[in-house]
Amino acid sequence: MSGDLAQEFEVRLAESSRLAFRVAYGVLRHREDAEDIAQEAVTKAYRNFARLRQRDRFRAWLVRITWRLAIDLHRSCKRRTARESFQAPGGKSDTAADVLAARERSARLWTAIDALPEKLRIVTVLAGIEEHDIREVSRLLDLPEGTVKSRLFLARQRLKELLQ
Repeated sequence: MSGDLAQEFEVRLAESSRLAFRVAYGVLRHREDAEDIAQEAVTKAYRNFARLRQRDRFRAWLVRITWRLAIDLHRSCKRRTARESFQAPGGKSDTAADVLAARERSARLWTAIDALPEKLRIVTVLAGIEEHDIREVSRLLDLPEGTVKSRLFLARQRLKELLQ
């Protein structure tokens, strides 16, 4: 890659700082795996950056690369364990039963999210978990805002059904 192109890649990557990690973590919920996938996504983006025609779409492109790599890893593992540590609000005064109940709720929620179709799951993770607004999710996924809203609505309906 030429010097100018490498410099532009570095600028674009700096603007997207921890985006790849957050997307990978949203799928995998395991820090080390998410770090590995984020690194792999950045490497893949670097190798293919010269072919990216719309450089202003870098963030959306990086999200798609990361999402696909994370989903591939998730599918290849075929097993999910509750590896995410969870501390209930309130700190030290929570009982072991409270913490256990919170972990069970969290596990049920993630199981339900995992049961969603991929197109609903990604908007749920980006908007609901990562707390991106509709416009940002729209830009990241290169979808119209109306489509994002519709998918988020459908995802919430399905989650409600799955959690009842």
